[in-house]
Amino acid sequence: MKLSDVQKRLQAPFPAHLVGWKPGAISKDRTRAMLLAHIDARAVQDRLDAICPDAWSFEVEVVAGTRLPTVKGRLTVLGVTREDIGEAPEGDLGTLKAAASDALKRCAVHFGIGRYLYDLPKTWADWDDTKRAPVSSPELPDWARPDHERTPGGAHLMQAMEQLRYELPEDLDLQREVYKHLKAALGSLHPSAPQTGRAA
Repeated sequence: MKLSDVQKRLQAPFPAHLVGWKPGAISKDRTRAMLLAHIDARAVQDRLDAICPDAWSFEVEVVAGTRLPTVKGRLTVLGVTREDIGEAPEGDLGTLKAAASDALKRCAVHFGIGRYLYDLPKTWADWDDTKRAPVSSPELPDWARPDHERTPGGAHLMQAMEQLRYELPEDLDLQREVYKHLKAALGSLHPSAPQTGRAA
């Protein structure tokens, strides 16, 4: 397997619930923010694990003499290496671990992972300065969603499936609740399909 064989899969949009929003600029009264879309380092690792689990590696080297914790990252995927610098944010989150996560994400962009997020239009939205978060997350345009989310109910279904990857509740009532949500999501994908079957 070569890098060119998996390029499209690396570049594919992430499920909407994995895309976060951070402020690129905040208004003077701190009630509005220009939001920038981003993914976290774990999403990058999951993407690499899903596509080439035994054929990628990441190394960091601390950059000395910088004001904020800074590292040089080196990501190798299927024998191809890309490098970039990662810097930790100001404040309590300013750690070498944060710098390493930043470096991983920046290196991943060189492989096309999450690069489409830079093409999203700049969006100003209401900002909750206490929570340091947007009042509500912007909707991603259709082209910035994976294929399965470009139909009604797709995002909800994939979020439920993502949860099931990590934990299926032991409690029977909770299992019935999960089943009900999955059935509703599938029904919205195919509204004309007859609703058959019931929870055990």
